[in-house]
Amino acid sequence: MPGPEGAPASLRVLDLTDELGAAAVRTLVGIGADVARCRTPGAPSEGLAAELHWYAGTVLLPPEPGDSPVLDRWAEDVDVVLESGPVRSLRGVRFDAASGRPDSRWPHAVHVVITPFGLTGPRRDWYADDLVLASAGGMTWLGGRADGPPKPPPREQALQLAGVHGAIAALLGVLAANREAGRGGPTGQLVDISAQEATAATLETGAISWIHAGSCPRRNGGVYQHVAHRVFPAADGFVAGGYSGSDRMWTDLLKWMIEAGEAEDLADDAWSDPVHRWAGRPHVDEVVARFASRRTAAELADEGRRRALPWAEVSRAEGLPDNPQLRDRGFFVHIDGVPGHPDLVDVGPPVAVPGVDRPRTVAAARVVERPGWRSGPRAPAVRRLTAADAAAGPLTGLRVLDLTWVLAGPYATRLLADHGADVIKVESRFRQDPTRFSPGMRLRPGAGPDESGYFQNFNRGKRSVAINMRTEAGQDLVRRLAGHCDVVIDNYSPGTMSRWGLGYDALTEANPGVIAVSMSGVGQTGPWRNAVTFADTLAAMSGLTHETADPAGTPQGLTFGLGDMVAANAAVVGVLDLLLRGRGGFVDLSQLEAMASAMGPALLEHQLGAPVHGATPEHPDRRASRVPHGVYPAQGEDRWLSVAVLEDAQWRALVRAAVADGRGAAWAETLAGLADAGLAERKAAEDRIDDAVSAWTSDQVPEALADRLQALGVPAAIVSTGQDLVDRDPHLAARGFYVELEHPLAGPVRHEGVIARMSRTATRQERPAPLLGQHTDAVLTELLGLEAAEIRALTGAGVLE
Repeated sequence: MPGPEGAPASLRVLDLTDELGAAAVRTLVGIGADVARCRTPGAPSEGLAAELHWYAGTVLLPPEPGDSPVLDRWAEDVDVVLESGPVRSLRGVRFDAASGRPDSRWPHAVHVVITPFGLTGPRRDWYADDLVLASAGGMTWLGGRADGPPKPPPREQALQLAGVHGAIAALLGVLAANREAGRGGPTGQLVDISAQEATAATLETGAISWIHAGSCPRRNGGVYQHVAHRVFPAADGFVAGGYSGSDRMWTDLLKWMIEAGEAEDLADDAWSDPVHRWAGRPHVDEVVARFASRRTAAELADEGRRRALPWAEVSRAEGLPDNPQLRDRGFFVHIDGVPGHPDLVDVGPPVAVPGVDRPRTVAAARVVERPGWRSGPRAPAVRRLTAADAAAGPLTGLRVLDLTWVLAGPYATRLLADHGADVIKVESRFRQDPTRFSPGMRLRPGAGPDESGYFQNFNRGKRSVAINMRTEAGQDLVRRLAGHCDVVIDNYSPGTMSRWGLGYDALTEANPGVIAVSMSGVGQTGPWRNAVTFADTLAAMSGLTHETADPAGTPQGLTFGLGDMVAANAAVVGVLDLLLRGRGGFVDLSQLEAMASAMGPALLEHQLGAPVHGATPEHPDRRASRVPHGVYPAQGEDRWLSVAVLEDAQWRALVRAAVADGRGAAWAETLAGLADAGLAERKAAEDRIDDAVSAWTSDQVPEALADRLQALGVPAAIVSTGQDLVDRDPHLAARGFYVELEHPLAGPVRHEGVIARMSRTATRQERPAPLLGQHTDAVLTELLGLEAAEIRALTGAGVLE
């Protein structure tokens, strides 16, 4: 059936995923896709909470093996085949015997394949779970206490990132197919998603610090290294907050502390100097910590919001339904059809797209014999994109006005630029993007604003127009530019765009079909809409920060902007979905909702009865269903190996390898004695097993041992640093993940690559980030028809830079 306002029918998706693709399924269901799921016979369940969260709203088909002709019949009528898992278990990918080149079994469809390491390269056959992927992708290295082993973020973030990028790839593929439909050629293609690459592209400074400064951020228990934010103990819990950003973040916090009589020596003039304050950060943090400890977490959060300061209570996932902001915006959904649990509440999808009603109730997956699609064949509807050749990029011909700064917005618009969009970034010295102007974020020693490593990485492929929007003439120029753009994206505070005459209603007057995306912290509506947020405060509100605590420990928080990337991905999903529906609209994206949408399993576990996870204070990576499962020391300074035994055969293979290396050693005898142990017996002996595995790995070169274990079918990977990823990973090198671009000032610079590799459609990675205002004259001439004299006059008046 057609969607709202004449939009095309929902996407038809045949789902052949395992846990790698779960987030892709939920993302597509959240924008109204019609998904029929077919598991491999014998595939394990991840538990009721996970099944309900990731797959509610789908239908469940009978399991079918890879050689089943039934799969071919089901695949005939779909737009997308979504598949994931180890390469050896894929049901729809075939490899050419001579070249090794992968091809799809269903060439008419957009076939998105998510594997641990991709469909090409020397490690394409490697196995992995979230722990191994987070380690191979560099995320594990950034987490954990300084005195303990590295630790990945909670709630399987590597798997979630890979899945969402799979959903983005599906939308890009269908966009390309719709544009090719009238040309008479093939419209399907194979899209290769490497979960390792999806993770490695989401480290903020984790790898680019090595590229630009020759250094690697180190785990430190949750203290951000490039901004003064962290988790502080409160009188009854914990809060996330700090004093980086604009000068007001410090001056208003100091004013609050002075009013309370608790500023101590921070009221001295010396601390007003940001350089002095940064150098003395440990002392400043001690004073702020004493101030925080005398107040409840709720008091700190409430007063912080009142003063427009970035402070938030560290909330638990089970408390999310009590959050007044999320309740007011109708974020939660009820799950029907679960016997014995009539009132289950889950989090909503990461983005609410205009024209797709945010569901209030969703049904648990129901079993059917055949797909039984809800709607007829889907008619192409691509706005303003039909003229260009999709092979040059699915978004070629799309023009985006980028009014974002820092990380979430620039990452979203970079993803659009990578796939062909013309992104015009409006910036200024008068409203300085910290990633360009803050010396601490330039990464490269001695770099100026045009050489900032942080800015380069997240703004490649864009054009820069320098306009002073403090002037009326500057605001008028931006309004006129918006009239020539298909998409306008901002991440300003609610109300800012309207004050500039750039609110959605104003935009549609000049450009009725415009897609507008606002990426504010908590959304444009609701009682907290004016809250000032940073990545750490959003993580705290979402429940994610609380789960960074080791068992019986305290929350550590994250030290990189994971939430910014999650929000950016959600924004891209919103844009692509509206493009496919052939309509404009306003996407009111809440970064909090995007982050909280990943916490559904935790919320559902609280209602269904939390499973035993198996973690301990000494071993935070243990899992109840996997032994051994953890990060183990290896040869070298601070070198580590992740190992995840998922089944008995892998355990026996690990024991054979270890015993061969350690004949006569007590630890080898321990392992040999447990060689035939099943999961229950291994669980009972887990302490002895972990001690023995640690004794073995501590004398091993981690790269070599990972290779040996993977050759035996055992998931393992080194805990990669940024240097490992950029300089030492042969698989990423073989796949050309880090691309080198020639910057006019910095010279050749490596950048993180594109995640969605499309077999018939190009990506664009040839242009480095722009210099400030590099394209001002060209854009104003091209789009607004300004002549040289007009541009000189505007420059002289301080409107242009």
